[in-house]
Amino acid sequence: MNKFDYLKINKTKKIRYLKYNQKNATYIVFLHGFMSDLEGKKPKAFLNFAKKNKFGFLALEYSGHGKSSSKFTNGNISKWTKETTILIKKVVKKNSIVLVGSSMGSWISLNQFKFFKKQIVGFLGIGSAPEFLEGLMWKKFSKKMKKEITKNGIINLKHGNYEYPISLQLIRDGRKNKVFDKKIYEKLKVTMVHGQKDESVPISYSKKILKIFVNSKKKLVIVKNGDHSLSSPRWLNILIKELKIIIN
Repeated sequence: MNKFDYLKINKTKKIRYLKYNQKNATYIVFLHGFMSDLEGKKPKAFLNFAKKNKFGFLALEYSGHGKSSSKFTNGNISKWTKETTILIKKVVKKNSIVLVGSSMGSWISLNQFKFFKKQIVGFLGIGSAPEFLEGLMWKKFSKKMKKEITKNGIINLKHGNYEYPISLQLIRDGRKNKVFDKKIYEKLKVTMVHGQKDESVPISYSKKILKIFVNSKKKLVIVKNGDHSLSSPRWLNILIKELKIIIN
């Protein structure tokens, strides 16, 4: 059983996180997806890999996710990015970083480059979904849905067995966090892994991310029959294999 820690961000906000400290080692920073948490198989697999190979590790649950405090509908990309930045500064300090972003976590990862450009040495994206609020939600909303969210400030979206409460402030904040129009010139290893049968996010999102990195060693891995979460043992092995290539 892994022991979680909590960081008090302010009087009302506590962030739950998982860390494995290693002095002078590269840190794997795992950033989970939208309405996800750290109870899944991916964070555990990456933590075990870090422990086995003597790398540092950090993963957090953004506010309104998992056991972190605050209401989900009060959160947005700017806030979740800021919480991530605070924790990286606290735990990773000056060590080098390999970012591992799952779905929305890749968006949060790309936002970290403005703070840790000199420390980031690699980036692994899994079913990456930057700017999904506009491209995969707002643009696909019907007129009726747009009217409802504009009037009530919130709309409940059904996706598979889940229902997502999507707030208007979240959509609007997403527009302030555009990443596809940016360029990153650092020489890094950047690998995007995407399931061939991902029904949530098109592979084109991973391809767009690769275009951001001008001088990096880039790679796109399309997982045959893979879904959005890529959490089965076989798919986790692919993710770990790609992480090894980035980190070594």
